[in-house]
Amino acid sequence: MKFINTEIKKKILNLNKQFNLKTPFKYLVIENFLNEAIAEEVYNCYPKIDIESNSWDGTTYLDQKNKFTKTKFEEDTMLFNLFNELNSTEFLNLISQITNINSLIGDSELFGGGLHQSTKGAFLNVHVDYNFHPKTKFHRRCNLIIYLNKNWKDEYNGHLELWDFTNSKKGKLIEKIAPSFNRAVIFETNEISYHGHSLPLNTPKELNRKSIATYYYTKERKESEIALDHNTLYKNTRGIKGLKDKIKSGIKASIERLKK
Repeated sequence: MKFINTEIKKKILNLNKQFNLKTPFKYLVIENFLNEAIAEEVYNCYPKIDIESNSWDGTTYLDQKNKFTKTKFEEDTMLFNLFNELNSTEFLNLISQITNINSLIGDSELFGGGLHQSTKGAFLNVHVDYNFHPKTKFHRRCNLIIYLNKNWKDEYNGHLELWDFTNSKKGKLIEKIAPSFNRAVIFETNEISYHGHSLPLNTPKELNRKSIATYYYTKERKESEIALDHNTLYKNTRGIKGLKDKIKSGIKASIERLKK
């Protein structure tokens, strides 16, 4: 593989152990995920948001604000080739070895994935993901997120939050993961894998939160793990402040729809 740090293969057994020790759902943080030169090149070619060209989707929702997504790339460019590798058989086998999830299937359409970029004030409320791919109806099994943010400060917010709601409606924050440069997070997707970044971004106006996301599927799944087909399911983890942000986001979303 050209893009992935070659050291990862050497650490497979340890990474597998780390991943499978996590509860209540399994996850793993990997530093220096991309080869150093590749990470720099991807960072340097990461496209700016251009709303007028329609190459970025910045649709606002009740629980998601100021988040932009791009899934189409010119053939044989750096980003096109990167996503090809992240969906290649060799890479899928690597993820399977880490997660013990066999027969993983990529998604060339990058539904919900691709390049993500969030601007000042952005938030994505804590949630579990949709459980079936809308077209193939394959079971969604795990997510990979690679962050591309240099010199990220805690005061910017934007940390990936992992939550446990198995024993309490209020929920418990398991871990906060800063979206630092070339840091990857892999986690299984199921009915309890709650995650998000609920605190609005507090970045300088010119600084955006950048990430790469790919999602993986299987044709089959244990019957005990299968739930009725559902879309993304959200939780408010911030009380009144979270409710106020949700209302403001809803107003913005309504204005966008009216303009269209």
